[in-house]
Amino acid sequence: MANFRATGRTRNFTRKPPVCPFCAGKATIDYKDVATLSQYLTSNGSIGSRHTTRACAKHQRAIARAIKRARFLALLPYAPVHIWKTGGVGLPELRRRRS
Repeated sequence: MANFRATGRTRNFTRKPPVCPFCAGKATIDYKDVATLSQYLTSNGSIGSRHTTRACAKHQRAIARAIKRARFLALLPYAPVHIWKTGGVGLPELRRRRS
């Protein structure tokens, strides 16, 4: 019996290479910028991987360093329990403005 399956792929998918947003100049890394750093945290409070952040190795290390500094200064939470208790990530001044 003849094999009717296609032996090769008929479609030619071209993936766009992931571009680091920091190398492209669209973003900057600063430990005091809590809103930007919170985008690179997962829902359980851990630092996102290079695959999810789309950052190059150099900038992924800088992101991790900035997040760790912000956590030490209590600008970012260490665990999701802190997020649930406070109602979000941010500076106390930002929380006071919302209420």
